[in-house]
Amino acid sequence: MLRAVGRPVLFLDGDVMRDIFPGGDRHSPQDRLRLSLGYARLCKEVSAQGIEVVCATVSMSHEVRRWNREHIPVYREIYLEVPKEELKQRDSKGFYRAFEEGRLRDMVGLDVAAELPESPDMTISNYKDVSPLRAAEKIWDAFIAPSLAGRER
Repeated sequence: MLRAVGRPVLFLDGDVMRDIFPGGDRHSPQDRLRLSLGYARLCKEVSAQGIEVVCATVSMSHEVRRWNREHIPVYREIYLEVPKEELKQRDSKGFYRAFEEGRLRDMVGLDVAAELPESPDMTISNYKDVSPLRAAEKIWDAFIAPSLAGRER
């Protein structure tokens, strides 16, 4: 949607970035924090070059969210709230199955406590009748459409 209106955008997926960043195969709390801060710094750098960044991650900490708010000028935190049972049903990457079979440990929300956002800019209950398109439209209406309207004046 951003590209359709001529805005440069980069989509970063946390699972893909784990494969790119050194140490992405480790899951200790310290490793997660280091990776999350690396993602945050990458987002800041790309954003500073005039490119909008959509960074989809699961396990960001309060510390990283605070860093983002302090260092990324147009930071928007969108919390996609999905019940655990729904996540298990979706399991598109097989993580929940691997966890249940004992092949995966240190999984946020299962054997590692999730640090849920304390004050997101938007929360979307992302299940039942809320499709990915509808979730994107909610974000668009709240954050993108107003900035486009401002340019027309």
